[in-house]
Amino acid sequence: MSFRLIAADLDDTLLNNEAKISVRNRQAIRQAVDRGILFVIATGRMYRTSFPFIRDLGLDGDVPMINCHGALVKMSSSEEVILRQPLVMEMAAAVVEAVEENGCYASLFSDDLIYIKEEGEHSRFYRQLADVKLQITGDLQRFLQSRKIMPDKISVICPAGSLDKIASVLKVRFGDKLSMLQARPFFLDITDRKATKGQALRWLAGINGIKQEEILAFGDGHNDLDMLSYAGLGVAVANAKPELLEVADLVTAANSRDGVADVIEQYILHRSTFKQNGSIDHKGG
Repeated sequence: MSFRLIAADLDDTLLNNEAKISVRNRQAIRQAVDRGILFVIATGRMYRTSFPFIRDLGLDGDVPMINCHGALVKMSSSEEVILRQPLVMEMAAAVVEAVEENGCYASLFSDDLIYIKEEGEHSRFYRQLADVKLQITGDLQRFLQSRKIMPDKISVICPAGSLDKIASVLKVRFGDKLSMLQARPFFLDITDRKATKGQALRWLAGINGIKQEEILAFGDGHNDLDMLSYAGLGVAVANAKPELLEVADLVTAANSRDGVADVIEQYILHRSTFKQNGSIDHKGG
């Protein structure tokens, strides 16, 4: 199997537990890129908070980045948007209304800005993140309608124990018109139902003339499920969610143990033969 595209999730997959790219992972990716392979970050993060990792990898030129769970594909250097699947304004306003009715807070992500209704615990969380720009809007529904904004994603923050309730409310009200992902224990990310990493990866491969079997993808979470299912070789890190471990073609070492490098070295740099539903025998167990 010869690969032409590598797609990797960031948090808890390519990044270690200190949210850094290890030297070994960086070297493996660089060597793969030097062989002509396209490397793509595929993350729930927005462009602004994921671009520094492109710089850290030393990827020169203009490379595509899959952001906001697949709602946005943007070029790294030129910042050209080549694919966008946002929530339409009317749908976004209806989601905000449902969220606020149930005592939760909504944040809108669009054009590398985060729009929030007012200062509070959720705004303090965002301000702790590097390279994040916040805009306080007041009434979010009115703001959406007056500015005709179509957000790439809506993040919902709920009081402890309320996340399942709001997820159920949204499921009943909107059915399969939305994609909902639990990004953190107290976070629910909402995108258009067509905005997934797998769909973005399929589109990106198509415009680059890359076949499905030529794609290697890494992930750990629910938002990586369709990406790993689509890839010719879908790899879950050992710390992945159980659902991902079940569907992955291969299970590699945890994010803290250079699992991404293990696979790139073995299947690209050293060209081992892939065995279905296998695992990599990494030193130390």
